[in-house]
Amino acid sequence: MSSIYTLNLTALLALNAALFYTRQKAHPTPPTSTPSPKPNPKPQNASPLQSLLTSPLTPFLTVYTLTMTSDWLQGPYLYPLYTSTHLLSPSSLSPLFTTGFLSGAISGSFIGSLADTYGRKKACLAFCAIYALSCLLTTISPSLPVLFLGRVLGGLGTSLLFTVFESFLVSDFKNRGLEGRLGETFGVMSTLNSMVAIASGIGGEWLVAGTGTNKAPFWLAAGVLMVAGGVMKMTWKENYALNGGPDKKSDEEAKEEKSLFKTLSDPKILALGLSTTVFEGSMYLFVFFWAPALQSSSSSSSSSSSSSASGTSLPYGVIFAAFMASTLASSLIFGKITERLPFGSLLLSLLGVSSLCFFLAASNTSSSQFTFWVFCLFEACVGMYFPTMGFLKGKLIDDGVRSQVYGFLRIPLNVFVVVALLVTGRMESDKAFVGVFRVCSGLLLLAAGGFWGLVVRKSGVDVQVE
Repeated sequence: MSSIYTLNLTALLALNAALFYTRQKAHPTPPTSTPSPKPNPKPQNASPLQSLLTSPLTPFLTVYTLTMTSDWLQGPYLYPLYTSTHLLSPSSLSPLFTTGFLSGAISGSFIGSLADTYGRKKACLAFCAIYALSCLLTTISPSLPVLFLGRVLGGLGTSLLFTVFESFLVSDFKNRGLEGRLGETFGVMSTLNSMVAIASGIGGEWLVAGTGTNKAPFWLAAGVLMVAGGVMKMTWKENYALNGGPDKKSDEEAKEEKSLFKTLSDPKILALGLSTTVFEGSMYLFVFFWAPALQSSSSSSSSSSSSSASGTSLPYGVIFAAFMASTLASSLIFGKITERLPFGSLLLSLLGVSSLCFFLAASNTSSSQFTFWVFCLFEACVGMYFPTMGFLKGKLIDDGVRSQVYGFLRIPLNVFVVVALLVTGRMESDKAFVGVFRVCSGLLLLAAGGFWGLVVRKSGVDVQVE
């Protein structure tokens, strides 16, 4: 069983190597020349990755890479840690995961405002401490109160991770006059994210094999977060909403609240919010259900009892690395696609293809390889979704309420996942994922229709972001 997934990963890595070679051939290393007098010049022949890694944005990209490494290290092992190490019953898993998302939903209503007012760098530093503590609590003991506290902190940390870091970056870009490079930068971030995810998946597999415990990736993740916090503290400059700070809150409060309401009621933002809720909600449900889905299909396609859904037959790290190799491949062609396809049209396409992926995964549960490759296609959509959504939000949302809006957009997302987990938690069938995937498929089609009706049909596929 392990050998076929290793072969799949090798094929995907070979594809990525070919794409890297193609990009380097298209963007050869530029010859040494006289520096341009313009600030922050972009080398004419440099690839986006070369350009950004040698820019003043390197400190941000370094911290971003470290924080995402910490997230990816532990991700594939949360499910086996609960089931194989802590020996929790299946009935305990849904409440634990639900607690994490509920924590994220509640915190989304206030962390954005705090970050905008008291500083986004401070919020990012808080993330490092909170998420590291969550990692440690998750491994300390199988005691449910401790594990639930770990999930509460994990939900808060996730909300910070996907709110304040992006908000800090967009604000920093605007202060530097680099708004025109947002799309390119989010594409590079997606590439870096996929690369560290692959390395984390393979490294996590070796780490677990070497230590003999599923706790090891969580310990390493906590250490990486401490390093990220140190780099951030030494190299980042603070930024606030409206170029202000905590002392300016009272003067701008009424204006900000009005702007927040106006932003959230904008049809374009509503369409983005619906797309975010459904796509990212489906992605989180996928994270929860991909292992049971592959276990079920492996059991159905094999006559050997060793392939039963025991939770130990699948090479989680290798499979996870293969998924991330799929996101990397899509991020490598992201720039070429956006040269020909507007961001609005691209988001619409991603919603449609993702709907098809969930429909196919729900319709065929007897072939593990078919299911695996459908999941890889969905992960390829994920690789393009985040830079696409990051660009659109960066263009359409005012900086004065950026973190607040990002936080509020995550509330319905977390509520959606909580409701789904509560419903599926009551299902005794080991194929509960089939119903979940079918619902996700339908909702993704609904989100695509809403985005087309509220944005593309009314405003054009370019979403009038220029």
